[in-house]
Amino acid sequence: MDKTKVLIADPHYMFICGIESILSDDETLEIVGESQTGKEAYELAKEYGPNIVIMDVNMPGTNGLETLKQITAELPEVKVLLLAAEDNEEQLCEALRSGAKGYLLKNILPNELLTFIHMVDRGECVITGLAAQKVLEYAVNQPPIKIRSSARAKKVDILTKREKEILLQVSKGLTNRQIAEMLDISENTVKNHLRNIMEKLQMNNRVQAATIALQEGWLKNI
Repeated sequence: MDKTKVLIADPHYMFICGIESILSDDETLEIVGESQTGKEAYELAKEYGPNIVIMDVNMPGTNGLETLKQITAELPEVKVLLLAAEDNEEQLCEALRSGAKGYLLKNILPNELLTFIHMVDRGECVITGLAAQKVLEYAVNQPPIKIRSSARAKKVDILTKREKEILLQVSKGLTNRQIAEMLDISENTVKNHLRNIMEKLQMNNRVQAATIALQEGWLKNI
């Protein structure tokens, strides 16, 4: 099985070492390079063609957002996962508009980072914490997301009560692990429910699914 190639970019070498240590526990991941500047991250991405770039949004020199734009413009097959020390709504929105596949706060747990890396590798978009709430609050006030007629026709009964409970927690920015603890179920059960939800709604990421549920009013009075 081909390994997922990962490039790590962060201005702090100790943080790079920490991410390397976390990723080394996963045999499906291969670290192909590391960088402490945005310019070098871009050059290494061109040289090694990683599947995923994990990059701090505040890189020295060419910052993370500018580097993201360079990578997505010239290497559209490379998925960029941005890390931030704190929520910044303007920064988050620009990152998503510029093609970031994820925006994570640096206070996530090691196992959560691994989960999010695999989600991004599968083509999903991941956002954590208050950042997720801000995106959802903004999305709810936008024109409704279109879902296929087969799903919309059944919108009254399309989700089970448990699926709605899980999406409600997603809308609060909780991770799978936190949702499992909140609902007293296993993390795998949460993953299975989310997989079923996205299949029903014919969406490919949890944020979109939660947005639809909020727009349709499915999460009221749960």
